[in-house]
Amino acid sequence: MPMDVTLLYFTGCPNWKVADERLNLLASERPDINVTYQLVETPEHADRVGFFGSPSIHVDGVDLFAEPGSQAGLTCRRYLTPSGFEGAPTLEQLRTALADA
Repeated sequence: MPMDVTLLYFTGCPNWKVADERLNLLASERPDINVTYQLVETPEHADRVGFFGSPSIHVDGVDLFAEPGSQAGLTCRRYLTPSGFEGAPTLEQLRTALADA
């Protein structure tokens, strides 16, 4: 069954490009993954789609990395990785999150 993955981002944050590269690598490994993009341009839009910062990765409208108390908004997001905070999840974190989705 195909998995629709949405990469949500805003243009002011460069980190979405790193997440995009990693998602596309996973999609090349797993033909069941279909990556789409959603540009978030206003705080209202961020609230409506549950955008907790750029980049956000959703499967079926659910943010794979949402933490309790996250607030929607046009900010660059930070992800806790084994190497510390980064602007996007690692390839292995994405692989695990998508396997669990």
